Amino acid sequence: MSNKTRVRPSARAVQPASSPARRIAPVLIAFAVGALLAGPIGAFAAGDSTSQSTDDRVAALQAEEAKRDSAQIVELTAKARQVQQTLVPVLDGLAAAVPPGKAAGPAASQSDVAGWQTVTGKAVEDFANPPSGGTGVNIARSGLAAAVRSLDAAVDTYAAALAQPAAGRAALFELAGRQRDIAVATWSTAATQLDVLNVDSGNGHAHVFLPAAPGQGALTADGAPEGK
Repeated sequence: MSNKTRVRPSARAVQPASSPARRIAPVLIAFAVGALLAGPIGAFAAGDSTSQSTDDRVAALQAEEAKRDSAQIVELTAKARQVQQTLVPVLDGLAAAVPPGKAAGPAASQSDVAGWQTVTGKAVEDFANPPSGGTGVNIARSGLAAAVRSLDAAVDTYAAALAQPAAGRAALFELAGRQRDIAVATWSTAATQLDVLNVDSGNGHAHVFLPAAPGQGALTADGAPEGK
């Protein structure tokens, strides 16, 4: 029997060292799962933030436009009242010279007509180069501007009639009267729009109508008290 001691193999098996791939795989899986979960959450949070930011900007713009329109309504109403007062004498003169629906009356003097032209020309300038506003304000202002241009044309037509021999004036007088009627009707529509704007903005009724006769197709003020 040999004296050498036999080395017995260990009862515990030697475990092979784990490969780098095995150690990295769980980390990659955890990272992937986290990315999948974080993506939708982040997108939702970003989308919600963007939506809220857009809504805030829209609300701010709407508030700014409402404030601008409120100021323009007050300014336009004041201007309409001022122009209305200057146009009433012109309409009174035309009503005597070319009564609505009737034959022409006594001819106005050239000096009177020249005065009318000065007034209507100034009214046209008052509504030139309008500022930009909301749709409702723009409609009212455009209507008033169209009305004064039509009245200015009526006065010019009447002046042209006076320059003709008496026998050739009738057609031009009739045309001047029709242009005047269009001006009054157009102004009344714009004045109605301006009244609605004032009521909606909390200013109460604002009746800025020109004198109208039957047959001119003009709207008239309602019975509501001014400013109520």
